[in-house]
Amino acid sequence: MLRSVSIVLLTALAFQAQAKVDASQAARLGQDLTPLGGERAGNASGTIPAWTGGLATPPASYQPGMHHPDPYADDRPLYRVDGQNLAQYEQQLPLGLKALLQQNPSYYLRVFPTRRSAAAPQRIYDATRFNALNAELISGGNGVQGAASGIPFPLPADGQEAIWNHVMRYRGDQISMATNQAAVLSNGSYNLLKLERDIYFVYGREGIAPQDLDNTLFHYKYKVVAPAKLAGSALVVQETLDQVLAIRKAWRFNRGERRVRRLPMLAYDTLQPDTNGMATADQVDSYNGAPDRYEWKLLGKREMLVPYNSYAAHQKGIPYADILQAKHINPELLRYELHRVWVVEADLRTGFSHPYAKRRFYLDEDSWQILAVDLYDRSGALIGLQEAHPISYYEVPMFGSTLETIYDLKGGRYFADGLDNNEKMYDFDARLSPRDFTPQALRREGN
Repeated sequence: MLRSVSIVLLTALAFQAQAKVDASQAARLGQDLTPLGGERAGNASGTIPAWTGGLATPPASYQPGMHHPDPYADDRPLYRVDGQNLAQYEQQLPLGLKALLQQNPSYYLRVFPTRRSAAAPQRIYDATRFNALNAELISGGNGVQGAASGIPFPLPADGQEAIWNHVMRYRGDQISMATNQAAVLSNGSYNLLKLERDIYFVYGREGIAPQDLDNTLFHYKYKVVAPAKLAGSALVVQETLDQVLAIRKAWRFNRGERRVRRLPMLAYDTLQPDTNGMATADQVDSYNGAPDRYEWKLLGKREMLVPYNSYAAHQKGIPYADILQAKHINPELLRYELHRVWVVEADLRTGFSHPYAKRRFYLDEDSWQILAVDLYDRSGALIGLQEAHPISYYEVPMFGSTLETIYDLKGGRYFADGLDNNEKMYDFDARLSPRDFTPQALRREGN
């Protein structure tokens, strides 16, 4: 439990509970703090090194459009965590990951040297400094004003500010990609769903100012490519910043009906299609959407074993059958490292419904990417684990997930998204515009 371990309290907790910080505190960004608010120094034992800029340039072997060569391919595991030695490391594990190891003797963690590879463009660092002085929560914490491009609250005062840092972190200007997802049943069977996806980010674009956002974070679109019986169906989303003020707009093209329909709700606990009931709408990207249904608490910082630099699971040509095993992802393709993470707990507010009455998030201090989530039901039972397996997309540069999983700990099944090993690589220079994300464009996409 969190109370039984040493928690490093955030420096920001000493400040007043407001977003803006004074100039002397903002000046720490890029000094004793990283430009995004993490601790620049390593830990006392030397098991976590200092942040020295991350991976901001591609290795010499990288060519645009290829799957990303692993810059740490020569690293060897330091040790392995499994059911036999779990007690030795359990204080460094999310409770959901501990439960996954306890339930599955075939699962283990390969723990590698810590590589603080997260990086972003200099303009994102500059914008983060601006945001530290200007950003603030509005609408009871359901919106943000005074921020653009960078992390809004690099010195967070509470859990809401921390979760907004994840929601608003930099993920490039636009992306076109093809990925697969699969709901893997307890017997190991699954069907792949292949999607072509486009994202046009508004927040985070070069030159964007707070007054230019028009309550919009990004535009998103996907088209189902396979299997054949579902091919042609498509979805488009206009993601709002303050979703209590204006809920996200979503339209779906159904191939069978040959028409575009406005979806009344695609948020909160709405189930995602084709996930066998394992994924709610707000679990995409580990967490998204309005925070209004939860009470948020910032619990502090901990040193944890978390997924990081997951290049092995991302490499070109790996058969998906070698990745998707019964009960869990193939552990030989995963990499865990010791990192400092921000711990945020969300408790469902009275009067709201959701399968998850409590969630505990573990956010990377160097990127604000959520790396793991413990999921609890209304009785307080631990029922699920989410993980994001990130890499540095060093050609941007940008740090983000290449594979996401949601484990149903009771049912012995899981959902995996982001499988891209046999697809064309992400295009961060795709020629996209907001006009590509309208209901009219969706009809053309479906046809």
